[in-house]
Formats: sequence, C-alpha cells, structure tokens
Amino acid sequence: MKIRIVDAFTDRPFHGNPAGVVLLETGAFPDAERLQRVAAEVNLSETAFAHPLPPGGDADWALRWFTPTTEVDLCGHATLATGHVLNTAGRAGGTVRYATRSGVLATTAHPDGSLTMDFPTAPLTPEATPPGLAAALGAEPLAVYDTGKHTGDLLVELSDEATVRGLAPDHAGLVACSRRGIIATAAAEDPARGYDFVSRGFFPGVGVDEDPVTGSAHTALAPFWSGRFGRDTLTGLQGGARTGLVRTELRGDRTLLTGSAVTVIDGDLLVGL
Repeated sequence: MKIRIVDAFTDRPFHGNPAGVVLLETGAFPDAERLQRVAAEVNLSETAFAHPLPPGGDADWALRWFTPTTEVDLCGHATLATGHVLNTAGRAGGTVRYATRSGVLATTAHPDGSLTMDFPTAPLTPEATPPGLAAALGAEPLAVYDTGKHTGDLLVELSDEATVRGLAPDHAGLVACSRRGIIATAAAEDPARGYDFVSRGFFPGVGVDEDPVTGSAHTALAPFWSGRFGRDTLTGLQGGARTGLVRTELRGDRTLLTGSAVTVIDGDLLVGL
C-alpha cells in the first residue's frame, strides 16, 4: 500500500505544511485504532486516509484525518494533499467530492497544478478573552472569536504582523483556552509583499503544538478579513519556521481555499491495514 508525504500550500519541497496521504483500495475504513497508529508513526500534524465510494452518490471518496493523537473533524492541508495525490497518481481528475465528518467537501485541480477546496465557512462569534490566554500566548488580544462546531478554534486578533511572527507561546497553557486550537492573526504590514494578512495556528490539545499552514483556519480567517477589507478574495500567509500561502474566496456559507502542493516522499506502507 502506498503512502505519500505531501507539502501543502507551497510549490517548493520542504515548505508549507506536510501531510501523510494513504489511499485505500477497499470500500471501507479499517478500525480507527489502526489508522491512529499509522498517523502516530507518520507523526505529522495530520495524515489523511481515503477510500473510493460507489459511483452515483453525493461523494466520490470517503476521507478521514488523524493527528498523532486523535481524529479531527476538519483538515484543509491534508485534504489539499489528498486531492494532489489523486490528481498526480491518475486516480481522479477535475473536481473530486469527499464524504467527511464535516459534510461533503471538494477539491478541483487546475492546469497549473494548484487546487481549490470548497469548505464550509466558519461562523464567527465574539467571545470574552479566556482567562490565561494572553499570558499563554504571550500577547494581548484585540478581539477573540469562536469559530464554530467544525473546528472549535479561537480566532485571536493581534496588534500587528510582527507580534504574530514573534509569538513563542506556552503550549500547555493554551490547552485550556479552546476546544481545538488558537489561530493568531493580524493584517499584513505591507500587502505589496503578496499577502493581505498573516496567521499562526497552535493546536496542542490535539497533539500539534504549531501547525505550519492550516487550511481549516482559513474558513474563519476569510470571513474575518474579508469583512475588514471589503473584498471577497484575499491571500493569507501562515506559519513560523515553515510558511505557506492560502488564497481565499468568500462565497457566503462556503469558502474556497486555493493552494499548491508537492509530493516529497512516495513509498510503501509495509504493514497491512
């Protein structure tokens, strides 16, 4: 069985966010414990598992995502990586629909190698700053928003790009502040550099201290910054040591996320699932 490591939201190896991708040949998922063990062995922020579905339904593939410690309801970069593998391996082209815990999602492959994902837009609800958040994050929030049931993150607006880039949070302290993670964001210092806003994502509660580029976070970042800038189409830069670009397009209750991906490892999983 093949297993790939794909760098998502970048067109260069060793940038963006790496994800594991395993395409299953059977029409069902193995026991979740087996999938979790593989994800723990891969030890990336997410490993995606997908299997084909019978033709004629609402979706073409079933898709699940696991961090090293738990299954999650929504993951963008591993979905992008899965669409990239399906396209480059000749398993599917054009638009592919996925049955997931967050409903039917889709990826569309473009001639230039990029892919666009169709995800649900996160509802943003203003929240009081949780006790201990500023101390754990190492910066004072300007505003805090809950991002809804699919992700369970807190979107935290900070004063400027330099503050976001300089964060060195207390990850253990962040665990008590949200159901899944913290998305710290600020407007770009200089939009002429090719991006409109910056962000970093911290998810220690699900075994990922920092996720380099989080597609699902942009379902909240897109409506937040589109509301600020008055534009439906934006570009976000996310990451600390590794960075990637996510192009966002707000379409009401759906958000389109576009990025590139590159396969860096193509190998064999030597244990059966």
